[in-house]
Amino acid sequence: MTAPATAAAPAKEAPHHVETVLWVKHWTDRLFSFAITRPASFRFRSGEFVMIGLPPREDLGEKKPILRAYSVASPSFAEELEFFSIKVPDGPLTSRLQLIQPGDQILLGKKPTGTLVLDAVKPGKRLFLFGTGTGLAPWLSVARDPDAYARFERVIVAHGVREVKELAYRELFTHDIFDDPLVGDEARAQLTYYPTVTREPFERQGRFTDLIASGQLFRDLGLDQTAFDPEHDRAMLCGSMAMIRDTAAILEAQGLKEGSNAEPGDFVIERAFVG
Repeated sequence: MTAPATAAAPAKEAPHHVETVLWVKHWTDRLFSFAITRPASFRFRSGEFVMIGLPPREDLGEKKPILRAYSVASPSFAEELEFFSIKVPDGPLTSRLQLIQPGDQILLGKKPTGTLVLDAVKPGKRLFLFGTGTGLAPWLSVARDPDAYARFERVIVAHGVREVKELAYRELFTHDIFDDPLVGDEARAQLTYYPTVTREPFERQGRFTDLIASGQLFRDLGLDQTAFDPEHDRAMLCGSMAMIRDTAAILEAQGLKEGSNAEPGDFVIERAFVG
């Protein structure tokens, strides 16, 4: 009589994808972008975020990778995954991440998620995408998705920064996107790029909250209104906690209601980032 065969224990699935850096672009001494290979099984909605990190370095005594949430800056159908990051000299992750080169390995989480997606806002005429600093990242994804132009008559990408040199992707929104084979024609007719700077002279200066409160935002956009219209205006917010808090308060005071994946509304923020 032979002993029954012992079933082999199932192989433990790796917690992260291991992907390769394709390119890196340094915008300033504080900002950079990079792209990595995309696993065939990786699916996400434009505007979602995912955990990314670097393999632990044994020579530094690291046992576990350091991971942080990053919005995917490429649209959901792109062949590569793009990210837009700030550089923090002493940051546990970004102090090393800012040194990456093409060919290096990046850890990519397997479960993208988030509320900065088109499904989380109700249909409307105008979609305002407010981002400060690297909070532009999800709008790089949403504004390059054909679905945004199918759902809204007008898409406004508003990017607020401290200095003019921090207007990363300015060339994309003023030129390159119009040559995009998927959304070029739609972007030319429906997209408005609205940059503003707070700490040095520029064609437009001021914080979003001040531009909204004064009505300047609406005048600049050629809109015959002095406040948001709950019937037609929808908004998404990403960036500094202060901007999100203050702009969300204005939106609510003007009659817009916050939405979520479970219950779409007039505007959304990313609760995972702001607590």
